[in-house]
Amino acid sequence: QVQLVESGGGLVQAGGSLRLSCAASGLTSSRYAMGWFRQAPGKEREFVAAISWSGGSTYYSNSVKGRFTISRDNAKNTMSLQMNSLKPEDTANYYCAADRTRGGLTLPQATGVRAYDYWGQGTQVTVSS
Repeated sequence: QVQLVESGGGLVQAGGSLRLSCAASGLTSSRYAMGWFRQAPGKEREFVAAISWSGGSTYYSNSVKGRFTISRDNAKNTMSLQMNSLKPEDTANYYCAADRTRGGLTLPQATGVRAYDYWGQGTQVTVSS
């Protein structure tokens, strides 16, 4: 059974940092790209960042580029999102996702929720002004 579990969310002041983690289980037999999405109340789920199986390719939304860094450790089956210079508009529930059919990043498909087969339950990030 595939399971993705996010952690690391919390309350932080604007300008601060947080590091989110996603622990994956049940996917060890396949190569899979992964991504982070977020959803604020009343808004659609939006793409944040994606990373290929090897970690050699990454892609970011314009709103987080230069502030967030996505990484993964396949030996530990984990993915992380380092978030720096946080802004109140970054407040949202953050979800990790895995694409079991592709190991590389195919753009623009990798920025869409339909590209991903598995999702975590989300972790809340709140940035106060």
